[in-house]
Order: sequence, then C-alpha cells, then structure tokens
Amino acid sequence: MARIAGINIPPQKHAEIGLTAIFGIGRNRARKICDACDIAYAKKVKDLTDGDLEKIRDQIAQDRDGDDAGGFA
Repeated sequence: MARIAGINIPPQKHAEIGLTAIFGIGRNRARKICDACDIAYAKKVKDLTDGDLEKIRDQIAQDRDGDDAGGFA
C-alpha cells in the first residue's frame, strides 16, 4: 500500500483518484501532480513504482512550500 503525506492511498484506485484521498488535493490538483510527474491518470496506485511515488511526494512537498493560497493543511 502506498503511503503519501501520512495517508494510505487505496491501491485499487487510479492515481488521479487515489491522490484525492489526501486532504487538500482534489481532481484538478491530482491531475497537475500526475502531469508534473509524467504519470498516466489511469495507472493504478498498486502499479506505481517506488520512483513514481517519490516523484509524487516531491511534487506534493513542492506544492505545499510554494502555495500561498492554502490548500494543504
């Protein structure tokens, strides 16, 4: 099971949908994260490699640091 930002992401979900389990990430932001990490929206969370998960974690951390509008709690 993938764990990102302290949240267990459901492995059977598509990456785009699974990321919405994290507070502050909706469909739009999840798509932007997938685009930035070069990950297909329809790729299942269980099929993501450790490298993919690391890219996602880095992108989320980058968004949290540079986002003055709020979003992430």
